Amino acid sequence: MIFETKRLLIRKLQVTDIEPFYELERNPNVLQYATGEPKNLEESKEDLQQLIARYTHKENDFWIYAVERKSDTHFLGTVALVKDDEGTDEIGYRFIERYWGNGYATELCEGLIRYCRSIGMKKLVGCVVDENIASAKILERFHFVAIAKFVSDDIGLPETKYELNL
Repeated sequence: MIFETKRLLIRKLQVTDIEPFYELERNPNVLQYATGEPKNLEESKEDLQQLIARYTHKENDFWIYAVERKSDTHFLGTVALVKDDEGTDEIGYRFIERYWGNGYATELCEGLIRYCRSIGMKKLVGCVVDENIASAKILERFHFVAIAKFVSDDIGLPETKYELNL
């Protein structure tokens, strides 16, 4: 376990997560504000294996974890803690569409901030596509401050970069 919240358990991904991971990776609604195109099963298996392999790399700065519901151990989505191009810790998350609207992203964000503080991180950033109003509201709720506006090279949409000093 990496950390937990009232309803969620954040843990390393496992090969057995492939079915819900694939559900996440193939859904264009989930990916509409993210880098990449929907993936087929084989591509999802390859991505999952690569993410799992990163856990053992000594210099890894790209951590993707599973978000699991405590009550029934259902895989709900993923959370990312990665170094951005400037070496700052960037957060991100994705949830399987049927779990949207249950407050999981807000709960996850609060727990992630607490976890990052506990391991000595000093600053977090999050980049949100401007159309993704729900994610922007979550970051603002936890006092992230907008520091830059840009059009991303990877998805070509207007985004806002938010920052939180821990």
